[in-house]
Amino acid sequence: QVQLVESGGGLVQPGGSLRLSCAVSGSIFSIIAMGWYRQAPGKEREVVAGITSGGSTYYGDSVKGRFTISRDNAKKTVYLQMNSLKPEDTAIYYCNTYRPSSYPWGPGTQVTVSS
Repeated sequence: QVQLVESGGGLVQPGGSLRLSCAVSGSIFSIIAMGWYRQAPGKEREVVAGITSGGSTYYGDSVKGRFTISRDNAKKTVYLQMNSLKPEDTAIYYCNTYRPSSYPWGPGTQVTVSS
């Protein structure tokens, strides 16, 4: 059974940085496209970024130029480097397969951007 475990969230001031990690177990990680999603209070979950098995990347318009997605197939881990964080980036961040999300959702990791 596939399990997704996100980590690395926290409280950060506007303009700060965080690096999120997502460990994936129980899947053929190296051949699947993975993505990061987020859900803010009162809003629907949205795609933040995606990365294919070959390393091609995709970003939502609101995070382009600030966030970077990467993956380590040997470690079955996908990362999200978030720079120049804004209060509107506050949300619970999740990882899953990239469009569509195919696995059961993990617990997510809370990111709060506030002064």
